[in-house]
Amino acid sequence: MTEALQTNETLTTQTDASRTRISGSPLRGARVLVTGGASGLGAAVVEAVSGEGGVPLVLDRAPVAAPLKGWQVDLSEREAAESAVARAAEEAGGLDAVVCAAGVDRCGELAEVPADEWEKVIRVNLLGTAAVVRAALPHLMRSHGRVVTVASTLGLRGAAGASAYCASKFGVIGFSRALAAELKGRVGVTTLIPGGMDTAFFDDRPEQYKPHDRSTLNRPSDVARSVVFALSQPQGCEVRELLVAGSLEDSWP
Repeated sequence: MTEALQTNETLTTQTDASRTRISGSPLRGARVLVTGGASGLGAAVVEAVSGEGGVPLVLDRAPVAAPLKGWQVDLSEREAAESAVARAAEEAGGLDAVVCAAGVDRCGELAEVPADEWEKVIRVNLLGTAAVVRAALPHLMRSHGRVVTVASTLGLRGAAGASAYCASKFGVIGFSRALAAELKGRVGVTTLIPGGMDTAFFDDRPEQYKPHDRSTLNRPSDVARSVVFALSQPQGCEVRELLVAGSLEDSWP
């Protein structure tokens, strides 16, 4: 009888411990660097990570309010991006994940958009993503962490007046797939491919390049849940690509 009671107590203790592990968030205490974290999808990711007990670290051109930790930086400048990642990692004592949500656009036909403005879209969306990931890699290798890059459904198809944006997001998908092949077994890589989201991203565009019906766009908070899902996978399991769009999305397929 005593042995049976001890066995039952042991099983109960193990079961309780298992329940604790299951109910506890995999992101609790995780140091998650989020670019573009002051607005839009990035801000939604910051909120979602915080809600899971994680520690978001924000890189953005705009400041973030306390108690969030943030560093202002223009990601089109590679050295500035690398320096900001280094400062964030040093203050946090390392990094467990990076989410590259920063993005800009410059609508217009190729012949109409000034070259500097066209190229800045590439520098922020593609080269900025690569710079941040490159700078974060030593920390992610140590923590066996994860990267989530943010592409777009316009990284899968072209659209008139969006040559810079499409080029940058096609590039993000190619970069991410190659990065996943390089880092397999060491750092997880997920490419998030979102459709249109109801954010301020569209606010300063000419009318012809704005969504006809913003009610069809996804809420950034819903897309951010997908990021948390990708970051929460157990070791050895990777979500390689994740396309998330509103049910009435017209940019996919």
